[in-house]
Amino acid sequence: MPTDDPRYDYARRPARYPPPVDRSLAAADIDMDTRLDMYRRLHELRQFEKRAYDLFMQNLVKGTSHLSLGMEAVATGFATAMHPDDYTFATYRGHAHSLARGMEMGPAMAELLGRENGVLGGKGGSMHLTDVEKGMMGSYAIIGAHLCIANGAAWSAQMRGTDQVAVAFFGDGTTNIGAFHEALNMAKIWELPVVFVCENNLYMEYTPIDLITAVPNPAADRAAAYGLEKILIDGNDPDAVFLTARKALARARSGGGPSLVEAVTYRSGGHSRADPGKYRPEEEIEAWRQRDPIPMYHDRLLGLGTSEADLSGIERQVAQAVDAATEFAKAGREPGEETLLTEVFADGGSRWRN
Repeated sequence: MPTDDPRYDYARRPARYPPPVDRSLAAADIDMDTRLDMYRRLHELRQFEKRAYDLFMQNLVKGTSHLSLGMEAVATGFATAMHPDDYTFATYRGHAHSLARGMEMGPAMAELLGRENGVLGGKGGSMHLTDVEKGMMGSYAIIGAHLCIANGAAWSAQMRGTDQVAVAFFGDGTTNIGAFHEALNMAKIWELPVVFVCENNLYMEYTPIDLITAVPNPAADRAAAYGLEKILIDGNDPDAVFLTARKALARARSGGGPSLVEAVTYRSGGHSRADPGKYRPEEEIEAWRQRDPIPMYHDRLLGLGTSEADLSGIERQVAQAVDAATEFAKAGREPGEETLLTEVFADGGSRWRN
């Protein structure tokens, strides 16, 4: 590693600043009910994960957890634009995407605590949230693997003649994984109804993505290699994400094939709860804190005529829902040994089949 290069010396590494707010988006073609729904979702994702962090620090969350604090606009914007029967595929950082697609807070929180009343009976935990009835097709810990699975779901919709779309979310580090390129190539060859969404939070676990990537924008700059449009957006603006999602989803539904979206965002914490995130410049952290999606969207809605009382009411309702979800989760029992070898295969058993 070249020690004389400031890029590799985190103490001297230049800060990477967020884009300014695009104030023209206040006039975008988005009705107020949709915007208020997105504001509610932003708070649901934020308050849920803040509570999850508190419970983790109390040693109640089983295993590790990967939070999306600061990144909520991506999940919010896409989920708002999607149809109920569309498919979502996420990484192990999947709390936000699960809740945004309608997973109930109580069972989601109980799953994090490893309780029987969890959405997966306490056996999946934080990294594998899944709710097929809500179109949340799983959270995957194998980097990039779910992109190929999303292609399969999209192919199924194409073969069945439905208008369903598969949306696969992934981090910036995935763009240097073979499955990313294989999935894009196949999706374009077959013109599958799939949208690939790179949540570029600038860091591949602990490593700045630009240190190991040949192009400045790890996803968007590679789109042309697969015959796709370069789509680079502000991932901290719910309106920008929603408008992009609406267009990409409509394209997929009409037979126009796949899209690749790079949403530039920032996680306010470390990679996981074991990571204090000290490798990032303080001025960078502060600059992105000033571009937090929730206060920005709060101000936009006020400027569009929404009252402070209405917004505060939404925040209180969400806080009450998080409190209720916490109590529901804590009241659940831990799974017994009798469940250990169940639900291993699709038929519910554990016996190996040849």
